[in-house]
Amino acid sequence: MAMAPSVRATVLLLLVLLLAASSEAAQAAEDGIRVLSAEKRIDLTGPIVKVFLTLKVQNAATGADASHVLIAFTPAEADHLAIVKATRAEGKRKKKTYVPLPVQPTDPAAAAPDGARLYSISLPSPLKPAETTTVEVFYVLTHSLEPFPAEITQSESQLVYYRDSAVLLSPYHVQEQGTYVKTPSTRVESFTRVDPTSRSGPDVKYGAYSNQLPYAYSPIILHYENNHAFAVVEELVRKVEISHWGNVQVTEHYKLKHGGAKHKGVFSRLEYQARQSISGASSFKNLLARLPPRVHSVYYRDEIGNISSSHLRSDSYKSELEIEPRYPLFGGWHCTFTIGYGMPLQDFLFESADGRRLANLTFGCPLLNTVVDNLTIKVVLPEGSKSPQAVVPFETEQHLETSYSYLDVVGRTTVVIKKKNVVGEHNVPFQVYYEFSPIFMLAEPLMLVTAVLLFFAACIVYLHTDLSIAKSQASS
Repeated sequence: MAMAPSVRATVLLLLVLLLAASSEAAQAAEDGIRVLSAEKRIDLTGPIVKVFLTLKVQNAATGADASHVLIAFTPAEADHLAIVKATRAEGKRKKKTYVPLPVQPTDPAAAAPDGARLYSISLPSPLKPAETTTVEVFYVLTHSLEPFPAEITQSESQLVYYRDSAVLLSPYHVQEQGTYVKTPSTRVESFTRVDPTSRSGPDVKYGAYSNQLPYAYSPIILHYENNHAFAVVEELVRKVEISHWGNVQVTEHYKLKHGGAKHKGVFSRLEYQARQSISGASSFKNLLARLPPRVHSVYYRDEIGNISSSHLRSDSYKSELEIEPRYPLFGGWHCTFTIGYGMPLQDFLFESADGRRLANLTFGCPLLNTVVDNLTIKVVLPEGSKSPQAVVPFETEQHLETSYSYLDVVGRTTVVIKKKNVVGEHNVPFQVYYEFSPIFMLAEPLMLVTAVLLFFAACIVYLHTDLSIAKSQASS
């Protein structure tokens, strides 16, 4: 039976009113939170931008319980966002502790002005009406410093642009806030003024600002000197081979470039060595790799061969490898090299409570103060391993493949983990669980014994076989 037009219109009207009411309720719940005070500190002293936020938020007296707090990023910031962390301060003074809070991006379809991207910080316990809490946020932005001029000579310093907002981009009403910017030197060519603005040496302060509306934005640009090494690893492939015979072998293949202002003109090594404090101020000629303790058999080489310009300092707590490429790197220059080392198995392989093997390894890149555009970690498990599972504390791409080495029959299960835009804050432990039967450890020795026995059997047969050609007797 067909529905009458008037009844159909009434049903549609009721649905629209219901959706509008639910939308208004959700908006009212979000509007129940306000930021009493916000402090934003931007660290521009290196090639990577680090931002620290301290938010004192309060739930409305007439609002519902709030289980999360939203933070906002511009589309450009979201595209260059490497990592974001949040903690909640609990206790007072000497007894104050910081509880880590989960941070997840919201639905991209969620409407926000000017394409702002929202991230949700989950609170350990809901914020009651009229209750106040302090949330501290830390995030890292990569490739956010624009060299200007884009090309410089060997003797020129590197200047960069940084773009941000003087006020905090937030989905909530902000009562009071201030922004503090720290640059690496006192040479600040220019900066946008949004009164009140003050500068003292390398520090620039914006604010305090009061009663800012949700999604308020006031663009600023800083133009300053930054001669730190803009070391960018375009691709890093780490291969971790686990052997139950007592060793973990790590091989790392690097494709490195200088991501700063491109070098123009002719390079003069004589000038570079004679005036190192002036000539090539933005270049770098060495890097420091932080390796696990008790490493051994360390090597550093490239396509030509072994590079002797490296220094290893190792003790029971850490190992540091200082490496020097064959030539200093200026803006736009590239180099490729390989680092390899071994580690004792007992430091990294354990047995979990459910009987599986547990390999506790470190994610990220061992080179300090670098950005890795594409990171691939391959964990090669012993032959015969089954049911591998990698547990990484952040989102990654994972799949399985099979690797072959000496004396392998069916190949070795390999866990492949990939991630883009990796920074030093990603250098945290991760675990690989797998099942392994000790009987498979006898496979390779048995193959060697069998091969030796077959070799000796072939020798015995050869020695007892007469291969000479005898002269036949003539028939009578």
